[in-house]
Formats: sequence, structure tokens, C-alpha cells
Amino acid sequence: MAGRECYHCKQWVDEGEAHNCWTTTESALTQDLSEDLRDAWERLRDTAVAFGEQRIYASHNSIMFSRKSCYFFVRPKKSFLEVCVFLGRTVKSPQVRRVDRSSKSKVVHVIQVRHRDEVEAPITDWLQEAYDYSGAVAAVGATARVTKKTKTALKRAKSKAETSKRR
Repeated sequence: MAGRECYHCKQWVDEGEAHNCWTTTESALTQDLSEDLRDAWERLRDTAVAFGEQRIYASHNSIMFSRKSCYFFVRPKKSFLEVCVFLGRTVKSPQVRRVDRSSKSKVVHVIQVRHRDEVEAPITDWLQEAYDYSGAVAAVGATARVTKKTKTALKRAKSKAETSKRR
């Protein structure tokens, strides 16, 4: 039968068959993990779920944890879980491998987790802080947008009033 090999995932795709190798699931990303990494993953996920309402979804090679925006994500690797946590401040700690500014208000901290026992304080505290910070930033952003809209509306009203006075 005619078909092609996907240039990205190298899977054979028959002609006319739908294929989207970018779509993935949590289980697909975690199925090949060692027992230690799977335990660590489950503990990370359970810890995050306990924080409250959020969306957990797989995207390409990562599993995202999001409120209004992503507050942390996990990239499963062969020998470790790469945990990227978004905080409003820079943390200096032996667990943090790398720190990068991801936006004006967020700093991403890259942490490698190899065992379930590593998923405890301070990492769980940082996850909680990121969850709380994500909600606070979203609330401030909504307030700022409302304030900006209000200011624009006031300017228009003032301009209209001045125009009608001139007439």
C-alpha cells in the first residue's frame, strides 16, 4: 500500500490515514520510565493535584500544569525528570540546575528529579509557590486590563465632552 514515513516520528503512515505525531498523552510520555522515575512522576503529579483546580495536559515532549498559564512542566527523560518551575523570584539552591528569565514577571528554574524521595521540600514548596504565584499574576493581569480599559473609556468620554463644549 502507498504511504510515507513521517519525517518527525519515523512512523509509517498509510495514504489517506490521519497522522499527528505532535499529539501525545501523559501515559505515552511516561510509559518507558524506570520504576524510580515513574514513582517520582506519580508523586509530582499527586503533589500538584493537591494544590487545587488546574489543567494537566501533555504537549509535545512535556506534561504541563496550568491555571491561567503554565506554572510548571515536566519533561520525562531516560535517566531523570526535568522539572521546570515558573516563580516570581530567583532561587539559589543545589537542586536548581539552571535559571532563565522567561518573561517580565517570571523566572524558570530547571530541576532534575531522579527519585521519589527528591519530591519533597523545598521542591514541593516551590511548586506550591509557583501555583500561588500563577493565580496572583493572572488576577493582577485581569485587574490591569480592566484598569486600562477604564482609562481608555474615560479618555474617550473626556474627549467627547471637550468636543461638544467647543460646538
